Amino acid sequence: MIRKAEMRDMDAVLRVYKAAKAYMVASGNPNQWEEGYPECVLDRDIQKGDLYVLCGDDGTIYAAFAFILGEDPTYAVIEEGAWTSGEPYGTIHRVGSDGTERGVFSKCLEFCKARSPYLRADTHHDNKTMQHVLEKHGFVRRGIIYTDDGTPRIAYEYFA
Repeated sequence: MIRKAEMRDMDAVLRVYKAAKAYMVASGNPNQWEEGYPECVLDRDIQKGDLYVLCGDDGTIYAAFAFILGEDPTYAVIEEGAWTSGEPYGTIHRVGSDGTERGVFSKCLEFCKARSPYLRADTHHDNKTMQHVLEKHGFVRRGIIYTDDGTPRIAYEYFA
């Protein structure tokens, strides 16, 4: 089950992101989520209704992600490529799992594409796991975008 995160979920969401960060470091991606991130944006994501959690049959949260409909300012400029469409899109950000369940991104994608047929996502150059997962699910590399702090990310798009 996927549902909107609530403030009462914060401890479970923090546990998920702690596990996700440990996995990222262990798999050769220690720099994508610097100290304090994504924790610093979770309150805002929950308040805006953009953070979602994946729950097991018993209600235990095992994954989280942000899904945002509308323009993402970091996608306004793309280098070394181009977006193929200017139509409205949804963006998938901050996918994290505690590793206890498989198929997290598949579930996330099904949820998101039911809300928008055009999706965008991005990931760090060192995040080989996410690059593989995005491409496996039909996302296509479109170029390089830059986050608010100026670091480059590989930009992807998907059409349902």
